[in-house]
Parts: sequence; structure tokens; C-alpha cells
Amino acid sequence: MSFFQALVSNKAITVPAVAWFIAQFLKVVGVIVKENKLDFTRFVGSGGMPSSHASFIVSLATVVGKNRGWDSLEFGIAVAVSLIVMYDAAGVRRAAGAQAKVLNQLVFSHDHKITLDKELKELLGHSPFEVFMGALLGSVLGYWMG
Repeated sequence: MSFFQALVSNKAITVPAVAWFIAQFLKVVGVIVKENKLDFTRFVGSGGMPSSHASFIVSLATVVGKNRGWDSLEFGIAVAVSLIVMYDAAGVRRAAGAQAKVLNQLVFSHDHKITLDKELKELLGHSPFEVFMGALLGSVLGYWMG
């Protein structure tokens, strides 16, 4: 089996990639529905509904659990990594986005001597609901495709 065939047949790679793709696609659809515009930057951007980070990592954990066993060491490691990624998405990155929003307001609403080349990126993290929905998407896809 060639290297490429091995990659394509590895469900621990393909299923999370599909989960990421679907989550990002849903973000584009969400912008179409909410704002009535097509914004392809949402396909590669972070933040928004659902969390593609959560869908990616939870689908991986689900594939590992389904194939290696729900009581396996590998599944335990995958769950631990999933929890860290989801905490980061809903906690640290969300806080960084909120801070960026405040800094943008300060810099661009007053005549300060502070200059930025461009606005700081505000849409970094996720609400807990967005993370939950990403995790739900990932677990369903991981179980179904894994």
C-alpha cells in the first residue's frame, strides 16, 4: 500500500478532516442565512458556529474509541486532548477575542498615538454552545464514519 493510500484509508485522518470541512461549511451557510451574503473567509476562519476545532478533535476521539476500544489508553489520551482543545476554544481563545475587540475600540475610536496596521482579529474563540455543537457534530460523524 502506498503512502497516499495509507493516509486516505486511515479513518483517524479522514474522519476528522471531513468533520472539519462540514463544520467550516456550516459556518459559511450560517453567514448566508443570517447576513444574506456569501463570505468564503468563514470557511477558513476561526470562531463561529459550530466549532470546527471541537468537531475535529471529538471525531478523532470517537474514531479512536470505536476502533481501539472505549476502555483503551489511546481513547483516554484522545479524550484528554479533546478536553484541552475545547477548553481552549471556549476559554482562552474566546477571552483573547474579547480583548481584541476592546483594544480595537480603544485604538480606532480615539486619537491615540497607538497605531495598528489593521484591526486585531476578534472572532477567535467560541461560546460554550458553539463548542458543544461542534463536539456533537464530531461525535456523530466519528461514530457513523469511524
